[in-house]
Amino acid sequence: MSGGGCGLWTTKSRRRDNAGNPYSSRAGAAASRERLPWPPGAVHFLTDPTRFILVDTSHPGNVGATARAMKVMGFGDLVLVTPRFPDVLTQPDAIALASGATDILERARIVATLDEALAGVTFACATAMTPRDFGPPTRAPREAFAELARSDHRVAFVFGGERFGLSNDHVYACHLCLSIPTQPEYGSLNLAQAVQLLSYDWRQALGGFPVVERTQAPVEADATAVRGLLAHWREMLVEIEFLDPAVPRKLMARLHQLVNRAQVTTEEVHILRGIARQVQKRAGRTD
Repeated sequence: MSGGGCGLWTTKSRRRDNAGNPYSSRAGAAASRERLPWPPGAVHFLTDPTRFILVDTSHPGNVGATARAMKVMGFGDLVLVTPRFPDVLTQPDAIALASGATDILERARIVATLDEALAGVTFACATAMTPRDFGPPTRAPREAFAELARSDHRVAFVFGGERFGLSNDHVYACHLCLSIPTQPEYGSLNLAQAVQLLSYDWRQALGGFPVVERTQAPVEADATAVRGLLAHWREMLVEIEFLDPAVPRKLMARLHQLVNRAQVTTEEVHILRGIARQVQKRAGRTD
């Protein structure tokens, strides 16, 4: 699966958000992306009404992997159209590959037609690998998403089955084709991989998530600590006869510049002073 399409889709029925609540205008779709601030430590999750639709999916593992791909990007509305197995959402392979995203599977719906799956959607995007002589124009996801994210549409992404993709009728209903740029001689993507790529680009277009620091910020040593370090090293260098106090030749000034450039941390000062103490002990002095 290397490409796809987007389409404008309208319905006379009242549109609903992910929780099933009706809203009556496109502005409602944009408003549904705005939620109250999350409490500290809460996961920013399931706040966007974007829908992911899998048509004629044959492998339960791909359904589970799709749920995982959606959840890590903060999406939660999954609809399946005529999957190969009616119980696909509870099959072991789906649950295993969901890898903690089983709540997505539990909320997912199975419907009989694409029209049912698109109920409430105002802009449907369908992936399509095979070139066609008729249909919507083609654009790269990031370029298209940059514009689409500024609209008030409620968006859906439609993915075809693993073997045959989407039918012509599915693609003809679309307004814009999305093609994931791949290596020209081999553009075959697994279904869940395509979902992950598009969901990431779409989330980035919507603003993305902040990067969470995994380590504590280092504490840079202050001037007093640096002076103490240099004094200790001067003492040690004299003891091992590397520095001649009578002819210092700007050695300590150069070391000072080196330490300043390195912007040593408090912990690093402790390490360097520990090295100096050990050298002094080996040189015959004990504290």
